[in-house]
Amino acid sequence: MSMSSSEVLLEKRGRRAYITLNRPDRLNAINDTLPVQLAAAVEQCAIDPAVRVIILQGAGKGFCGGYDLQRYAESKGTNPGWQDSTKGPWDPLEDYVMMRRNTDLFMSLFRVLKPVLCKVHGSGAVAGGSDIALCADLIIMSHTAYIGYPPARVWGCPTTAHWVNKVGPANAKRMLLTGDVINGTEAHRMGLAASVVAEDMLDAEVERWAAKLEKSPLNQLAMHKLLINTAIDQQGLNVQQTLATLFDGIARHTKEGAGFKALAEHKGWKYAVSQRDSKL
Repeated sequence: MSMSSSEVLLEKRGRRAYITLNRPDRLNAINDTLPVQLAAAVEQCAIDPAVRVIILQGAGKGFCGGYDLQRYAESKGTNPGWQDSTKGPWDPLEDYVMMRRNTDLFMSLFRVLKPVLCKVHGSGAVAGGSDIALCADLIIMSHTAYIGYPPARVWGCPTTAHWVNKVGPANAKRMLLTGDVINGTEAHRMGLAASVVAEDMLDAEVERWAAKLEKSPLNQLAMHKLLINTAIDQQGLNVQQTLATLFDGIARHTKEGAGFKALAEHKGWKYAVSQRDSKL
């Protein structure tokens, strides 16, 4: 059984459901509709008693390259991620409502009471792509794929706020205070990736993990995921996400954020990113 939309594909095979981010020409970059369609696919898996394991993946050359900066940074003037100061004062709550919606849609992966395996291949899961990947229960990576949140340097804050509960405070500070991007080997050493293999073995490794998970009854899988998620919630995840989502909007509207936006408008987002990263 399969269903598809323009941004997300869903295919069900036996006890496994495969959700594929499907904007390969843009490295599966997040636009206005992808989060909505992702959550809709997760809901289809949630209500299907035949599905025990969800496999989240990206089409093409990588899992997800983050938010579509051509849409949100390079395009001139006001857009959903940017308030042009010449058009009036920036409303942080309007920005928060927009971004919190995306945060909650990504969190459907965390809330669904079925295990979610995230396959990170190729160019990896960076920026907002890591926000999505970290909502999964287990991340399986290739040695050469990358994960991290470079906008921590300028222009962002990770709204799903999973870094602390995934890798602990010390490693979370390392990742966010530097904006480092790490490969699968380092992610595994850090405890972020459950398994890491060569790129040509990644599909088989994900299937091996799915086979292990689907042996348990659905009620057992749901109980254990709910138990662990409750512990994470009790540590203040919702409060962290509220603060992180507010900070994300602030980060895009600081003096430095405005400079990044201006550079992206005039010379393109790729140039703006290269200049941001070369200074550090």
